[in-house]
Amino acid sequence: MKKNNAFLLIALLFSFIGMSQEGNIQGVITDNDGLKVPFCNIIIESLKKGAISDVDGNFVLVDVPVGNHTVTVRYIGYDDANAEVMVSSNATVTQNFTIVPKALELDGVTITSYASGQAKALNAQKNKQNITNVVSTDQIGKFPDANIGDAIKRIPGITMQVDQGEARNIIVRGLAPQLNSVTLNGSRIPSAEGDNRNVQMDLIPADMIQLIEVSKAVTPDMDADALGGSVNLVTRTSPNGFRVSATAGSGVNYISNKKILNGSFLLGNRSDNGKFGWMLSASVNDNDFGSHNFESEWEDEFEYNANDDEDNLVEENVNPYVKAFEIRDYVVQRVRRSFSANVDYEFNANNSIYFKSIYNWRDDRENRFRLESEILDGEDIATGDFTIDANGNLSMFPVEAKRQTKGGIDNSRNKNTRLEDQRMQNYNIGGKHLLNKLQMDWMASYSKASEERLNERYLEYESEYSINYNNDSRFPLFTPVNANDALYNNFEFGELTEENQYTEEKDFNILANFKLPLNLFNDDNGSLKFGVKTRLKNKNRDNNFIEYSPEDSAFDLLGGIPTQDYSNPDFLAGSQYAVGSFASKEFLGGLDLNDVAKFEAEDLPDEYLTANFDVDENVFSGYAMTNQQVSEKLNILLGVRLEHTSINSTGNEIIFDEDGDFAGSNSVTDKNSYTNILPGVHLKYNLTDQTILRFAWTNTLARPNYIDLVPFREVNNEDEEIKLGNSELNPTTSMNFDVMAEHYFKSVGLISGGVFYKDIQDFIYVFQYEDENDYDVYQPFNGDKASILGFEFAFQRQLDFLPSFARNLSVYLNYTHLSSSADGIRNEDGDVRTDLDLPNTAPNMFNTSLAYADRKFNARLSGNYSAAYVDEIGGRAFEDRYYDKQFFLDFNAGYKFSSNLSVYLSLNNITDQPLRYYQGEKSRTMQSEYYGQRLTFGLKYDLFKRK
Repeated sequence: MKKNNAFLLIALLFSFIGMSQEGNIQGVITDNDGLKVPFCNIIIESLKKGAISDVDGNFVLVDVPVGNHTVTVRYIGYDDANAEVMVSSNATVTQNFTIVPKALELDGVTITSYASGQAKALNAQKNKQNITNVVSTDQIGKFPDANIGDAIKRIPGITMQVDQGEARNIIVRGLAPQLNSVTLNGSRIPSAEGDNRNVQMDLIPADMIQLIEVSKAVTPDMDADALGGSVNLVTRTSPNGFRVSATAGSGVNYISNKKILNGSFLLGNRSDNGKFGWMLSASVNDNDFGSHNFESEWEDEFEYNANDDEDNLVEENVNPYVKAFEIRDYVVQRVRRSFSANVDYEFNANNSIYFKSIYNWRDDRENRFRLESEILDGEDIATGDFTIDANGNLSMFPVEAKRQTKGGIDNSRNKNTRLEDQRMQNYNIGGKHLLNKLQMDWMASYSKASEERLNERYLEYESEYSINYNNDSRFPLFTPVNANDALYNNFEFGELTEENQYTEEKDFNILANFKLPLNLFNDDNGSLKFGVKTRLKNKNRDNNFIEYSPEDSAFDLLGGIPTQDYSNPDFLAGSQYAVGSFASKEFLGGLDLNDVAKFEAEDLPDEYLTANFDVDENVFSGYAMTNQQVSEKLNILLGVRLEHTSINSTGNEIIFDEDGDFAGSNSVTDKNSYTNILPGVHLKYNLTDQTILRFAWTNTLARPNYIDLVPFREVNNEDEEIKLGNSELNPTTSMNFDVMAEHYFKSVGLISGGVFYKDIQDFIYVFQYEDENDYDVYQPFNGDKASILGFEFAFQRQLDFLPSFARNLSVYLNYTHLSSSADGIRNEDGDVRTDLDLPNTAPNMFNTSLAYADRKFNARLSGNYSAAYVDEIGGRAFEDRYYDKQFFLDFNAGYKFSSNLSVYLSLNNITDQPLRYYQGEKSRTMQSEYYGQRLTFGLKYDLFKRK
C-alpha cells in the first residue's frame, strides 16, 4: 500500500512538470545604473497573472499560455516598464527589464524621486505577502550608521542594546536579542557570544549589505526560531554591468580626541554574454575611542559588629545605600574589517548557480582602569566605624578599595591591551532551476563565529580606609575621610591573573525548496511550496584562568612599580570622578609570567570550569504552504512547519569545601529533544492599489541559551550557594496575531498602523530559591506564560506638495508602544511575583528624522528613542536591573560634485547619551557609561557602466 501511495505521489509530481501547452518567462529587473531591483511587481494584465522579483531582482512566470503577451513591471516611484513577449510551448523565454525613476514637474522645477532607496524599500514592503520592514543600501547611506545594528534601530518596533557606544544586540517588538533570528542571505548567523545566542550586529559594516529585511510575521518556509522577528541581511550581488565604488574617510572621537579612519571598495562586472557575474567588496574601519563609567551595587539591609563580638551582629534600619562603587576608564581601539566575494552563473534560462561569501573580522583592543570600593562585611564593622544621619542615610563606613589594571601582553597583535578577536564567516552555494512548471532552489552553507581573548591580564592592588558617602542616588560618590589613608602608592598587592578564552559556534545548513502551480480558486496565481532543511550546530567554549604570585618584593606596594595617573578633568560622567593612578599597561604587558623564578603559577579551575561547555544542536525541519489569490483583492497564504530539535550537551560540575577551597570537578553530559508543529496564516487584502490590509496568525519559538541548557553544577559549601544549568528546559513558544494597514503614496511614501499580540509560553528566567539544606540555589526555569500587546505607527514622505525649496524636505517617523505581563516568576522566598513586565520589553520606541535633498545637497537630522525596561530579574523587586531610556540624536550631510563623486559628513550622539542601568527605582544608578560625540567625513566615488 505504501509503495502504491509513493507511486501516486511521484506520478502526480511528474504530471505537474510534464508536457503541457504552456511556457515560462524569466528575467531580471535592473535600474538605470545596472543595479538589480528587488521585489518588483511583474504582471500580465490580460491573464491576471503575476510574480514578485526576489532580493536579486530575478523573477519567473510559470504556466503562461502559448502566444504573445504584454508583460508589465510596476514599482512605486518608477515609471512602468512594458514588453511584448512571445511564449512557446514547453520553453522558457528570457525578458529583462530596466526601470527608471519618475520625475515630477512642479512650477518648472524637476524633482527626482529623492528616494530611489526609499522606493526600493517601500516596494519590498508593499509586495511582500507577510508583514515586513525593509531597509535598502541607499537608505542606509542616508543615515550616519557605521554598522548594521545602528541602521536596524531605525525600523519600527526595534531597539538596540549598546556596547561601547555602538548598537550591538537587537530587540524586536520587545523580545530579547536571543529570541530573534538573524540570517545572512537566508542562512542563520552563528553567535560568538559565550553564554547566549545574541548575534553581534556591530560586527558587520553597513556598507557591506545591500538590503535588510525584518520579518515580523514569519512564513512557514522560514526558520521558526524568531519569537520577536527574523532579520535577513542580504549582501551585495553582481551588477548588470561594470561597477566600481570606493569610500575614504576620517574623523575624530571627542572623548579621546583620537582618529577615525574608514575606507571601502567595491568592484563588479558581468560578462558580455550576461551569463557570468561577479562582485568583490571590502571595508575597513579603525576607531580609537573609549568610555567613562561609574557603577554601583545597592543594598537595603545593614548589619554591623556590636562591641567587637563577631557572634553579635546587629541589623540597623537604614535607607538604601551603595555598598559597592566603581569608577572605570576605558581606552579602546576597534578595528573592523570585512571582505566579500560573490559570483553567479546562468547556464541557460532554466538553470543558474551562485556562490556568496563574507568574512568579518574585528579586533577590539581595550585597557580598563577600575577603582572599586566595597563596604566591609558586617562582621568586620565595629560600632564606631560608621555613621547614620538624622534621615536614616548611611553616610560613613569603611571599605576595601581595589585598583585594577586590565590589559594584555606586549606584542604586535595585543599591544599591551586585552585583545578581543571576533570573527564571523559565511559561505553559501546554491542554485535555482526550472523544470517546466516546477521551480526548485537549493542552498548549502557553512558559517562560523568565534571570539578569542588570549593573555588577558589583571593586576590588582588593595587597601582599607573609611569613606564619606554622598547619598546622591543618581550620581553616588565615595570620597576618603582622610586623603592620606587612600594614597595610591600605599595600596598592597592583591592579585595578578591571566585568562585565556575561546568561544566558537559552527553551523552547517542544507535546504531545498520546491514550488508548483496550484490554483484552488478561479484565479491563475496560486502555488504550492514545500521544502526541507537540516541545520547542524556546534557551540563550545574553552577558557582557563591562572593566578600568579610574584616572588619579587617590589610588587608589594603599588608605589613600588611603574604607575600612571589616568584621572581626567573632562571625565564625561563628572569631574568629581577622579580614577587616580594604576599600574601602567606597559608594565603589565611586559611581565614574563612564565619565568618560574619570578612568579609562582596556580591554575584555578573554579574560575572557569562551569563556563566551559560543548553543545551539539541539530534541527531537522520541513514545511508545506500554499499561496492563493482568492479574489482580485484577497490573497491568502497558509501552511505548517515542523521542526525537530536534538541536543547533546556537556558541562562541568565543581565543588568548593566549607573553607571555600576547590574540592573537585567532573564532566556531566545530558541529552534532550523536542518537536514543534507550527501552523501559520497570512491574509493580504488590497483595498485599493495603494492601500493594503494585512492579518497574520503565526507560531514561533526560541531555544534556550547554551549556558542555560548545559548541565553544569557549582556547589559552594562556604557560601551555601548552588548554581545549576537545566538541560530539561523547554523552548519558549509564542502564538502571534498581527493586524496591519498600509497606505502607499504615489510620490514615494507610506503611512501605516497596526496592532500585534504575542501569547508566550515557557519563557526562561533564573529562579532563586532555598533547597532543603537552606542553600541558595540559582537555576534557569521555564516561567508559566507571558504576553505582549502593542501597536505601531509609521509615516514617511517627501513633502513635495509644499512650495519652493520646502518641497525637497522629507519626514521619517515611527512609534511603537508595548505593554507586557509575565506570570510564574518567583522571588527568592518562592512566592509568585505579580509586579513584573516581561524582561527587555521597552514600552515606547520612537524614530524620527527631518531631511532635505536636492540634486546636489542632502542633510538629515535623526533621532532614536527607547523607554526604560526591566533587563534582569533579581531575587526580589529591589534587585531588579533596568535598562534606562535613551535618546540618540545624529546629523549627516552630503554634497554631490557629479553623478559619481560626492562628500559626506556625520556627527553622531549629539546628546552624549550614556548607557545607564538602574536598580529597582529610576533614581538608583547601577551603571552610567558615557561615550561622547563622533565626527566623521570623507569622499565617495561610484561609477556604473551598463552592459
